[in-house]
Amino acid sequence: MSASETSTGETHDEGGTTPAPTEGAPRGPRSRTEQRRAARSAEIVAATRALFDERGVREAQIEDIAKAVGINRAIIYRHFSSKEELFAVTLLGYLTELDGALAPGDDPDRTGPQRLDALVRAFFGYGLEHPAFVDCAQTLLRRRGVELMEEVSEDVMIRLGTAMSACLGHVVRVLETGDAEGEFAVADPNLLANVLYTQGLGALNLAHLQISVREHISGLPVVDPVVTDDLLDHLLRGALAMARGR
Repeated sequence: MSASETSTGETHDEGGTTPAPTEGAPRGPRSRTEQRRAARSAEIVAATRALFDERGVREAQIEDIAKAVGINRAIIYRHFSSKEELFAVTLLGYLTELDGALAPGDDPDRTGPQRLDALVRAFFGYGLEHPAFVDCAQTLLRRRGVELMEEVSEDVMIRLGTAMSACLGHVVRVLETGDAEGEFAVADPNLLANVLYTQGLGALNLAHLQISVREHISGLPVVDPVVTDDLLDHLLRGALAMARGR
């Protein structure tokens, strides 16, 4: 029997009567319903992540996610307000992993250029290993901020912003320290960190595409293969040049 409230302010549940919690009182352990809901949400996110890694973001449909979990698609929208919110929560997992991948490069015993080099390499390496992270991040970046906030709950937006800030924070600290020590010349470390992040996503997209376009002597377009090491070299030199204000 589910709990019900009586006129005396007490709740009856299986096994007896307990006083109803007073307003402002600290909350106890989550109820079984809350635990089941949290477990289901985690199951949906895990299935989404698995489909992202297997097929890519564009090929992961809500119907496929529901089928993988063994539920009706309508149940997904009881846990997430929109597809964009589900994708945003899934991106949180990637960002947490990226934060861990970046952390070793944020070494105060190294020079500013060495730390920046290590961070760019770590970001690029993680993106190469997780193409779905690149797709997911770019999918959300293509949304206007106002539109995204209408489709994603405030709680998820805060969590997403916190996770992104943690990743960007490694770069910001390196830029701030390098600027203070005269190794860099950065007017706005936070903005430059965001620029490097978006440029890195673009470069990773090119790395996964594996082709670049140029004009042939005949005037017709031709494609050339992309060498991953050359692409990384451009990112490294570009990041260092921008950090030095050149």
